[in-house]
Amino acid sequence: MAKTLKVDIWSDIACPWCYIGKRKFERAVEEFSADGREVEVEYHSFELAPDTPVDFEGSEVDFLVAHKGMAADQVEQMLSQVSSIASSVGLDYDFDAMQHTNTVRAHQVLHLAKSKGLQVELKERLLKAYFEQGRHVGRAEDLADLAADVGLDRDEVLRALESEEFLPDVRADIAQARTYGISGVPFFVLDRTFGVSGAQESATFVQALTQAWDEQAAV
Repeated sequence: MAKTLKVDIWSDIACPWCYIGKRKFERAVEEFSADGREVEVEYHSFELAPDTPVDFEGSEVDFLVAHKGMAADQVEQMLSQVSSIASSVGLDYDFDAMQHTNTVRAHQVLHLAKSKGLQVELKERLLKAYFEQGRHVGRAEDLADLAADVGLDRDEVLRALESEEFLPDVRADIAQARTYGISGVPFFVLDRTFGVSGAQESATFVQALTQAWDEQAAV
């Protein structure tokens, strides 16, 4: 009988559905693991808008108007709906305070955190900082502060960003996503076999986890 089910998750810090999906997935894992089944999670990099400047001048509405070609009132309505869904899973999104930015540095720090066994903790910290606290997650100094919150060495974070030693890992994740045919996030790969796209309901995740576990155990 298998002892652990591996789940690889492609997501971006600047993705509201990734944080919502994270909460729904966590609830599913809690239910799925109640009888002793274990799940190992690894996050992988994905950039939704790699051409975004680090210091984007404007609001989230401004960004989405330009990025998606939508009218401002449509964007505001969409963000209101997303905020409502986020609230339903215990998240308090603040799109007015959000500082839109490029996320490639954040992904590099997540790879550093993975090497220290702190990736899951940093992923949560960065998402909370970005969506709920209006913190900047694109600049090196800000990222070093946030990484220190979960136990990473601040100076080591700054050195890693300066040298870009984890940038190849970010690029490798993105290349793997292309190989899998992933075009949007969040995207969950269970046991390197089952793909689940989007912020599904927890019951859907439980069903997928159970199927992957059963098939793994049958091998």
